[in-house]
Amino acid sequence: MVGVSEGGAGSQFVNRIRLLLGAGAALGLAVTCSVIFSLTLAAFPLVVVWIGIPLLFAMIVTVRPIADVHRRYAGGLLDRKIASPYLPSATGNVMKRLRRQLKDPAVWRDLVWLTVNGTAGVVLCTFAIVEGILDLLFWWLPPGVLVRVYAQIACALLAPNDRTALAQRVQQLTDSRAQTVDTSAAELRRIERDLHDGAQARLVALGMSISLAEEQLDDSPDRARALLAEARESSSLALAELRDLVRGIHPPILADRGLVGAVQALALAAPIPVEVHAALPSRLPAPVESAVYFAVAEALTNVVKHSQATRADLQLTHHDGGLDITVRDDGSGGANAANGTGLRGIARRLSAFDGTLDVSSPPGGPTVLVMVLPCVLSSPKTSPSSGTA
Repeated sequence: MVGVSEGGAGSQFVNRIRLLLGAGAALGLAVTCSVIFSLTLAAFPLVVVWIGIPLLFAMIVTVRPIADVHRRYAGGLLDRKIASPYLPSATGNVMKRLRRQLKDPAVWRDLVWLTVNGTAGVVLCTFAIVEGILDLLFWWLPPGVLVRVYAQIACALLAPNDRTALAQRVQQLTDSRAQTVDTSAAELRRIERDLHDGAQARLVALGMSISLAEEQLDDSPDRARALLAEARESSSLALAELRDLVRGIHPPILADRGLVGAVQALALAAPIPVEVHAALPSRLPAPVESAVYFAVAEALTNVVKHSQATRADLQLTHHDGGLDITVRDDGSGGANAANGTGLRGIARRLSAFDGTLDVSSPPGGPTVLVMVLPCVLSSPKTSPSSGTA
């Protein structure tokens, strides 16, 4: 909602009309809140007989979009943006989702706001409509006073406060820890499977070949030499598989060349041109370098496999307390973190270090991935500053 400007009479008239219409819309929402509040109160005692559970859940779910409308309305009047204070929604059955909702301080503040808006809000919005009509008749009156008071009340009850911010932070860390544990367990299972099916099997075959060679060394030297040749080949393959496994855990190129050099190597290996711009004055902590390396590798893999891009740009910059990684391609767009397993994997990997992933990918492109990782430089060693592939 736009306030009164200092322009001419026409502009002032339009703004007063907008304030009046806004007050009317706010009155309608306040009456709706009064109905929802009454139904919510009725749902609480019915929870003991289970009938109230779906009703209570429906009321909580219904009030959220209405509260979001009020946040936008109040923010527009007060010329500020009011962020959403809610915890991330839980997955699973209705009971699990309802428990998460009831643990959210923002939900309880919504109920307080329902009480205020469904009672005092109705009265205030009614007087705001009367004030709006008077503002159209008497131009010397300051317009929109009551609607701004209404907006300030909504902002005080619906904007995030320290408690909701702390609850969001705790829930974010809890979800991140759970994702990290799940990812680590899956990675350990992968390593175990690779060792069992790969290097271990080859080492068993190597032992059998050497045992057969020992048995035939006196009677059939030629056969023994052939078996030893097979054993040598098996040992080479087992060593190669072990190296690949180690490379998947922590690429040696990270230790040798640092993050910038390792990312440049990824760009050189890509089947499309990838231009790298990086400026890291020194090394990052090893776990952070590894996480960023694999996140960039997954991002470039997505570009090659899904975007139909002809080129990509990659930028790494470090600022006070954080690392920004941007991957941009000229592909067809349409990437969605909610649907793509690769993007979800990147987000999970970054969340373990309190990092975030932002995806901008309108239909037709371009696709821009912005990864932000809070970290500090750990080593005075200098990394390469830039490179182009």
